Amino acid sequence: MPLDWARIEAICFDVDGTLSDTDNHMVASIMKPMGALRGLIPHKSARYLARGLVMAFESPGNFIYYLADRLGIDHAVSSLADWLSRHALQRKPATFWLIPDVQDMLDQLEGRFPLSIVSARGRIGTETFLNQFQLHSRFRSIATSQTCRHTKPFPDPVIWAARQMGVAPANCLMVGDTVVDIKAGRAAGAQTAGVLCGFGTRRELERAGADVILNTTADLIREMDQANL
Repeated sequence: MPLDWARIEAICFDVDGTLSDTDNHMVASIMKPMGALRGLIPHKSARYLARGLVMAFESPGNFIYYLADRLGIDHAVSSLADWLSRHALQRKPATFWLIPDVQDMLDQLEGRFPLSIVSARGRIGTETFLNQFQLHSRFRSIATSQTCRHTKPFPDPVIWAARQMGVAPANCLMVGDTVVDIKAGRAAGAQTAGVLCGFGTRRELERAGADVILNTTADLIREMDQANL
């Protein structure tokens, strides 16, 4: 089903797998120690295995966040994650990869829509990513796992971001690569776009109720062009 662009007044973006090329970065990190087994595991098979491991851990990771929310310990979990991130950064600065063409997409969106980040990542990790690519000023608001009482898949961060942008949640578009992104957007009354450049599969995103599925985040511009915006 195509997006109803007449309703869209603001856009919310997830980070991991949507703006940040997290899964391919993780795949590369897993494959690095496999180099010693190059004679036993062909490169193509090693990449397939590494990607399978990344995909396998994505759903349990989301479940942990969901369970922490239900138990009321989500802020404790997020604070622990931030503490670990802070100490990891002291040892070695974090580096992120950007999804291809995302920078150009943001250039084209800036001034046309207010933009916000809605991420389940902790504050420090989110800020580090945005600072690396000098993206902070692009976004009207930044919701992390610690911003609201509940994080995705609850609608709270989407509703909060909409309020910061001065629009109704129903007039937002939530863009993300996982089921929790789509569920959070739909629960807030927003339209949703699932992207296939991250952790989620087409089948998962369709079953979650995404209004549109894009091969990559930057394809959002093509959707706008087709709507003559």
